[in-house]
Amino acid sequence: MDVTDWLRALDLGQYETAFNENSVTIELLPNLTSEDLKELGVSSVGHRRRLLDAIASLRAGVEPAANQSSTPRADRSAAADQLQQSPSSASERRHISVMFCDLAGSTTLSLRLDPEDLSELIRKYWPASPQRIARFGGFIARYVGDGVLIYFGWPEAQETDAERAVRSGLAVIGEIGAARVWTERLRVHIGIATGLVVIGEPIGTGEARQQTAIGGTPNLAARLQALAVPDTLVIDEATRRQVGGLFELADLGPQALAGFATPQPAWRVLGESEILSRFEALRSGATPLIGRDEELNLLLRRWQQARAGWRCCRATQASASPA
Repeated sequence: MDVTDWLRALDLGQYETAFNENSVTIELLPNLTSEDLKELGVSSVGHRRRLLDAIASLRAGVEPAANQSSTPRADRSAAADQLQQSPSSASERRHISVMFCDLAGSTTLSLRLDPEDLSELIRKYWPASPQRIARFGGFIARYVGDGVLIYFGWPEAQETDAERAVRSGLAVIGEIGAARVWTERLRVHIGIATGLVVIGEPIGTGEARQQTAIGGTPNLAARLQALAVPDTLVIDEATRRQVGGLFELADLGPQALAGFATPQPAWRVLGESEILSRFEALRSGATPLIGRDEELNLLLRRWQQARAGWRCCRATQASASPA
């Protein structure tokens, strides 16, 4: 049994290319960790769990059980339909950062290249990007042609979701910009928006089931992605507030975006900020304390008492010292 057979036995053949490109052999499989799987682009928590269970079986000298993947496709689809029809209990309100990443100039390429050549180009274009995205904790929700939709903050939320989304976007732009496929120089444009969504319950049935975030945030991210010129990343106001001064930004001003009643502020991310202190970058000092009058008064009283005690101590020392 080789790695390809092992992955197919788990019904995870979509990761064959990533495992082969990273020289993962059957002998190395028992040593893989969750972090290794993220580096290989396995962003789905369920897929990582399935792989880790199979790796544990390898360590114990047991091959993957046939029932892990031998369930007929029709039966799996029926089970998926049944789950979809059950009352929604997994949906939840989440504050996430949504990133839309799209290949720039794809329409021109589609008119100039044969569909098979274009398909091969896109397959060569995407393999590195999932690894960059997974490294920053992004969850790839779905591929749409030559574009990809990514969530930061679901299924695992962190305080730095917006920051990691921006860093991931810059990494993807740098990776794609440095690569060439045949004679083509590939370029991407990215939009990021942060806000409240409802997510968790898969939408669709059978093989079309997807994890889709519902709300205005994904729509705003898509509009910002369309606004971004090639090799650039554009963010919304909520993302800008969360990243503070960590990045150099260019204010694009209010933008009239399709579907939005009022112009939306937008910023182009130019790169890392030169501010050395993370504390300074994230805390401008302009945010007032609200509802802390009692605490502030207590702090001032204690400070006054400390100063009065210090003066009393100095006076006592002065009177006790010899003339």
